[in-house]
Amino acid sequence: MRRETYPPIISKMPRLLHGGDYNPEQWPKEIRIADNDLMKQANWNAVSMGIFSWVSLELEEGKFTFEWLDEMMDMQAQNGRVVGLATPSAAAPAWLSKRYPETIRTGSDGVRRKHGNRVNYCWTSPIYRQKTSEMATRLAERYGKHPALAYWHVSNEFGGECHCDLCQEAFREWLKARYGSLDALNAAYWTAFWSHTFTDWSQLESPGEPHGETAIIGLTVDWRRFTSDRIIDFYLNETNALRAAAPGVPATTNLMGTYTGLDPFKIAPHVDFIAWDSYPWFGLTPWDVDSWITTSFIHDLNRGLKGGKPFLLMECSPSSSNWYPVMGLKRPNAHMLEGLQAIAHGADGVQYFQWRQGRGSSEQYHGAVVAHNNRTDARVFQEVAALGKTLGQLTPVAGAPFKAEVALIHDWESAWAIEATVAPRLDKKNYTKTVIEHYEHFWEQGIAVEVIDSECELSGYKMVIAPMLYMIKPGVAERLAQFVKDGGTLVTTYWSGWVDQNTLAFQGGYPEPLRSALGIRVEEIDALYPDQHNQVVVEKSGLLDRGSKYAASELCERVQAETAEVLAVYGEDFYAGDPALTRNIYGKGQAIYVASRNEDAFNRDLFAGLTEQLGIKPCVEGSWTKGVTVQCREGATADFLFVLNCTDKEATITLNEQGLQNAVDGTPAASSFQLPAFGSRVLIRSLTPQQPVALPEVAAPAAS
Repeated sequence: MRRETYPPIISKMPRLLHGGDYNPEQWPKEIRIADNDLMKQANWNAVSMGIFSWVSLELEEGKFTFEWLDEMMDMQAQNGRVVGLATPSAAAPAWLSKRYPETIRTGSDGVRRKHGNRVNYCWTSPIYRQKTSEMATRLAERYGKHPALAYWHVSNEFGGECHCDLCQEAFREWLKARYGSLDALNAAYWTAFWSHTFTDWSQLESPGEPHGETAIIGLTVDWRRFTSDRIIDFYLNETNALRAAAPGVPATTNLMGTYTGLDPFKIAPHVDFIAWDSYPWFGLTPWDVDSWITTSFIHDLNRGLKGGKPFLLMECSPSSSNWYPVMGLKRPNAHMLEGLQAIAHGADGVQYFQWRQGRGSSEQYHGAVVAHNNRTDARVFQEVAALGKTLGQLTPVAGAPFKAEVALIHDWESAWAIEATVAPRLDKKNYTKTVIEHYEHFWEQGIAVEVIDSECELSGYKMVIAPMLYMIKPGVAERLAQFVKDGGTLVTTYWSGWVDQNTLAFQGGYPEPLRSALGIRVEEIDALYPDQHNQVVVEKSGLLDRGSKYAASELCERVQAETAEVLAVYGEDFYAGDPALTRNIYGKGQAIYVASRNEDAFNRDLFAGLTEQLGIKPCVEGSWTKGVTVQCREGATADFLFVLNCTDKEATITLNEQGLQNAVDGTPAASSFQLPAFGSRVLIRSLTPQQPVALPEVAAPAAS
């Protein structure tokens, strides 16, 4: 038996990538030569170069110095490594900023910034776009056919806003294209409020503190949309130049998890594969399981950006990260766990920032594979090398897909609207936190989840979960309703279906566009103070045990059931006895509505009941210590089971499977075992019972 898998994300390296950011321009030639041998010892097969190298490539305007990069590209090819070659637009050289000050970003205060830092440029500046396009063209013409070139790494970590006159005019043109007329814009923004009606396009300006408009919610959300679109357009300005001069070379850029300044679902169609930078903060406790869960969620989000295709973990820290308040070290085993966690959730490679610690500047103490001591027997270097060796033994995992029957909606535009609206709480609205809380049960049980946005395709899922889907864009309610009619299960919550795409409240009550499917209407929403709580009391068994009680806090909606069945009610306050949990049979499916923000136990119990009812099972059944997860990737001839202990204690795992193999060497594996603190193990389950899976040793190919 053989299953279909995805092609490798990098055709020149058809295995799991292991490498990262390399900045040879910062080092003398003797260190560059030594680095080549050290990379072999670290089991690197890929490097990213050129990310902040503009001044080293163009010391003065029109004076190009590519010779050092020629040498480094040749060295990688000769040693079988592939290169993600970057365009250097993330950090402009000082000569460019001095000669063309209009290329520098202007803040929301209207003040143009000074040269320095990085990603400090205007998204719209014609001269900056011209210069970055010229550099991209030169790179593509020179290296487009180089044997080491694997993909283009376009710029770096896009983010931030520019409020200069050029961007203001571009924003007005964007608004004209979106609305067509001032009458339509004024209607969408409800500008009769506070006499905010616009009578000329020139009156429109970007919102924002400390001096800009903040009262028009639709304008604020449109500015977020515009900025995201500007970033994508800037990306395409470089990418189009690369593709024109070197067709056929894939291009991508590194995303930043749940960063809200760029909608990743909008840029996803324009990149050839998804890549993102993961820097989880474990606070003061590196054994914080919630941080591991959040990182897993973001991995699944990045996998969902292209419908389940594998992605690349473009950056992570080999050690500590220097922008956090406390630079805690990774504990023993944690680096292997972090790398395998990424692979378990769909990554086809693990890469780092950075290869070698710089001697100066702001990231001189950020973690690196090679520290200032230059030692290969250092703990971090050895852990990196061990992960590289393990990834080399997991070649059959590359391209292995997932089978997810559960979809979880995380919608960027809804998040922007929630952040901008002045209700029902002014802080701690917790949109992303709430979405992740609805993910936690599935992570614990080892049930695959696809993270999507509200406009993604829903067919193929048994259950769709849409927490706090505040904004309902055109067509979304219809797709959700059809999903339920066709037999799906929809779970949504308080503060869903309140506004349209322009952030205008729906007439007729909440959640107006979803009322038929949900069978309820919302009377009002109660915002609770930090020391206030209510109770959710289960009245009907089925999904939850009758008589069970759960704490509710922060937000409680008063709901009236229309066609929905009431499963639980509030236990306290003047709305005691009002519905708190409902179920509506609609067509062949059901729609569940959760009216309050409840304790974690509620989500666990509700989703346990639903997964049992719907026959949604984990990739492997068994029992394990809380804080352990088992994730599965479906290879061509076998399943790969990633057993991850995300706690600082030894964990016991028992899997209800026989005939398992250890993935790193193919030997028989016990179905019951212990893992140390932050321990991990990869097991193989053959698709053909009683027939072990052969694990060929695949050597890294020389780039050609």
